[in-house]
Amino acid sequence: MFGYEHDEELLTEVEDLRERIRELEAEHARGLRLDSVTGLLSARALRGCLAEECERAQRYRRPLCVAVLAVDDFEDLELRHGFKAGDDLVSAVADRLRASTRSHDVLGRTGGIAEFAVLLPDTDAEAALPGLERLLVDLELTGEGTMRAAGASMGIAALQRGMSAEVLLASARHALGESRATGGGRATVAAQGDAIIDPTKAPQREAIEALAVALLERDRYTGEHSEAVIEMAVSVARTLGCDAVEVERVRSAAILHDIGKVAIPDEILHKPGPLNDEEWQLMRQHPVIGERILRVLPGLGAVARMVRHEHERWDGGGYPDGLSGVEIPFGSRVILAADAYHAITSDRPYRAAKSHEHAVEELTRCSGTQFDPDVTAALIVHLGGRRQSGVISA
Repeated sequence: MFGYEHDEELLTEVEDLRERIRELEAEHARGLRLDSVTGLLSARALRGCLAEECERAQRYRRPLCVAVLAVDDFEDLELRHGFKAGDDLVSAVADRLRASTRSHDVLGRTGGIAEFAVLLPDTDAEAALPGLERLLVDLELTGEGTMRAAGASMGIAALQRGMSAEVLLASARHALGESRATGGGRATVAAQGDAIIDPTKAPQREAIEALAVALLERDRYTGEHSEAVIEMAVSVARTLGCDAVEVERVRSAAILHDIGKVAIPDEILHKPGPLNDEEWQLMRQHPVIGERILRVLPGLGAVARMVRHEHERWDGGGYPDGLSGVEIPFGSRVILAADAYHAITSDRPYRAAKSHEHAVEELTRCSGTQFDPDVTAALIVHLGGRRQSGVISA
């Protein structure tokens, strides 16, 4: 699986990979910088915090709401008074936000023009509304010179069960749009079940979850293995800039990448030793079987393609179709690397689990041959963060 002769070319590729890892780490650090104008979290850092808060709130069933605030008519104000005056106003709004929110609330820029977000952990929207409405009154007195008395509008949304961070923010922005459409200078709470279409919750979600349960019942290791691969694959997809829809496709493919194994006999699936040639040929059919299963479900064509190609190698030496490089679907490349790491670090019927360090060495050694170099670098950065936080042990 990982055969690779040590030579000068390998050493060069390893050094290139290490350089790419350093670049990604530097990029990650830059993404966590504070916004240069306001000192609040940058848009990228805010999105990361929002994803973490949503995951925490969903896990522990705690309330969470998000308020998105924007200065009304900011473009016109900036046009009349200049960029510096606009920056001064944005900075003054940030100061007011700091003074008017709790120490554990999270403040940041969203990336929109003169737009901010306030994350309020352990708070539902109705409880947050009075304080946020007072904030809008305070903001009308914020600013300097001719920019004083600039109003602001706000949209507030509460996290609902199964809602992603992307959709929570979109819901708050939708409510902000309603505030502006009705004259501005007010706060609007997004109604539960509002007409925000979650692009990450396709109609096939229930079918995907049912198949995942079937896989878990068929083979406990395979089901639990898929759960570990999901977390790594989603993180890598986000790190490499995928949008919410593509991240959800990668997530779905990671959930079901081994679904074809439901057709593999137990004596092969659980064999305590190496497979013979005939058994191996049958095992190699599981990605194709998985694709056939998923093609039956309307709307899962892209996911089915990822599942079919999740054992293709970057150098073209994989199966079932011998694709190489970027011919391989992005999600398949991500799942292959995440799958390999978890397989190496897990106990199997024919060998004991190996260490995190050993797995990272194998990923590094096979980058550019078995694995996409960019995917490998992003995965190693993710694993390093998990290691530092104590989630992964040696």
